[in-house]
Amino acid sequence: MPKVPFGPTYDEMLNPSHIDPEIRKQALHSKKDELNPINLFNITWKNEKNEVNKIVLPKALTGVDANIVVMLGKNFPSGSHKVGPAYSTLIEGCVDKEIIPQKHTILGPSTGNFGIGVSYICNLMKFDAIVIMPDNMSQERYDRILGYGAKLDLTPGTESDVILTLERNNELKKIPNYRSLAQFELLPNYRFHRHVTGNSAIEAVKGIGNGRIACFTSAPGSAGTLAAGDQIKEAFPEAKVVALEPYECSTLMNGGKGQHRIEGIGDKMCTLIHNVLTTDFVALIRDEDSVRGLKIVHDAPHILAEYGVDPKVAESMTELFGVSGICNILGAIKMAKYLKLGVNDNVVTIATDGYDRYLSVIDNLNHRVLETEDFVLRRWFKDIFLKVDTEDVDDLRSMEKKERLFKQKEHDWLKFDYSIDYLNQMRHMKFWNDEYALIKNYDQKIIEKRGKEL
Repeated sequence: MPKVPFGPTYDEMLNPSHIDPEIRKQALHSKKDELNPINLFNITWKNEKNEVNKIVLPKALTGVDANIVVMLGKNFPSGSHKVGPAYSTLIEGCVDKEIIPQKHTILGPSTGNFGIGVSYICNLMKFDAIVIMPDNMSQERYDRILGYGAKLDLTPGTESDVILTLERNNELKKIPNYRSLAQFELLPNYRFHRHVTGNSAIEAVKGIGNGRIACFTSAPGSAGTLAAGDQIKEAFPEAKVVALEPYECSTLMNGGKGQHRIEGIGDKMCTLIHNVLTTDFVALIRDEDSVRGLKIVHDAPHILAEYGVDPKVAESMTELFGVSGICNILGAIKMAKYLKLGVNDNVVTIATDGYDRYLSVIDNLNHRVLETEDFVLRRWFKDIFLKVDTEDVDDLRSMEKKERLFKQKEHDWLKFDYSIDYLNQMRHMKFWNDEYALIKNYDQKIIEKRGKEL
């Protein structure tokens, strides 16, 4: 049986300085050689200086006193942090001998970025892959997946119809030689984000404001990223964790099932790996604000400069965010206002990917609106960024609200053959801490398997 290229442990993804220096050097040198398997060792939030890739947004853009720190996912291999949970899920399956090279084909249920991550990781680790996703996502997503050598299995609808994708995944994974990296339900996704993203977020605020995190905001697709909040709360118990949803599809807030334009989030469910115990608030963001906000940041840095953003900073931001990143930024601004945070307080959020995946989305916007001249963009900037309101925020900290989310999870997952006993275990923090503790075991297994045949 051929050798499988093995990559980093969870510890090495968090601390690339712990990687063998020669391997780290080779990995950094090979960043432009995208399909070199050594790039597995570039799965990290850190740059070559072992510092978190981030930007502290100019207050002329946010309009709030609090510091809004955005961690940048576009610097990961394949261009999105979703490659991290894709790798973690595949590598755990390999060391557990549940996934065998040359025997198993990998399924990646997704609305885009996770599917790109799956196709990329499977290319590097020599697995065939099939990405299952809705048939009305951005063309850039399909092109990237096919470019990495995976096949597409498209289901009807958009982001909001991901339940059809899950049903298709459930059907296909019954085939004996198929194995699913099911991001919505498998806990390596949780482990990656709690350990790697959560601890990176804690590092990201060092030297900023009071050096603590007052609030962490993230829009759930799989809800994996929200797991960072569990680790943030370990360091800063006062920190608030906020799930953001599209106003047009507010499932966690009110059970809504509408359509929306923010790719990667708002999937009409409470995902299995969502630890609702640690989610303090849910807040709604309008999808059109997220799309228009992206156009402003990318197309109109000169307008940001007019309103006080340093021109060099405005220019540097043009490629940093995608639509969901803008959604997360607007959510961070909303919560900074809602919580009445001050100049020493820090809000951390995530930009999953960059602008390169949304050219068709912005082109669609340009065709939908009558005018996008500068006078229009100036109005959009003021309305979208500087006038963010504190409406549509729901406090989830009561047991009554938690129970509603647990019932939503039961509604969504009992039909996929999960037992009520298993779901009830998730009502206790011990379940999540025990799952997190498995990282040490998996790190040891990965180290033991390096260079060996599976």
